[in-house]
Amino acid sequence: MSLDQVQNTGGGEETAGGAEAEAVAATAALSSYPVAPGYRLNVRSGPGTNYSLVRVLSVGSRVSINCQRPGEWVSGPYGTSNIWDNIGSGQYVSDAYIRTGSDGYVAPRC
Repeated sequence: MSLDQVQNTGGGEETAGGAEAEAVAATAALSSYPVAPGYRLNVRSGPGTNYSLVRVLSVGSRVSINCQRPGEWVSGPYGTSNIWDNIGSGQYVSDAYIRTGSDGYVAPRC
């Protein structure tokens, strides 16, 4: 960031201009993770297989993770995990089927 993009807000702190902050937020929203290759993944209404089926993601899908929460333990191609990824309002998938590159949380908790 160049110096001409920094504003002094009067409180002694410097913050990035609004356009840059919006760009950072937009980039974060565009981050997506691939579903394990060869899998059609069930999307559930909550963090467990006992929740109702909302839809099924097709092979080769990618998901954006809004937040994550603990739930039922599930074994999948990326290990065994109790982390469930919220991919939309009332839509959860098991993190054991999403290639996040981590065994832990990669998004805020729901």
